[in-house]
Amino acid sequence: MKMTSGKIPIGSLLVLLVLLTITEGISLRGLGMELRCRCIQTESRQIGRHIGKLEIIPANSHCEETEIIATLKRTGQEVCLDADAPWVKNVIERMISSRRH
Repeated sequence: MKMTSGKIPIGSLLVLLVLLTITEGISLRGLGMELRCRCIQTESRQIGRHIGKLEIIPANSHCEETEIIATLKRTGQEVCLDADAPWVKNVIERMISSRRH
């Protein structure tokens, strides 16, 4: 491939743009920023005793819903919870009150 001064082949520019796009996406995820909703389906059945960790992600410009993600004790599996389910609201209230004490 012969290059003349001042000109960059279009293929090289495309590869550069793709690499920049991929690394930007990775860096945003590493900072904890998602560019879409993480929860596609939510669980409304009571699984409170199986929850090891609870993560609350407020609504933002990339997802208009508040997302509640539970990590299960035994398997480490992440499960999206239904924010409107009464038992989920109780779990969140208990979590908040335990942090205050």
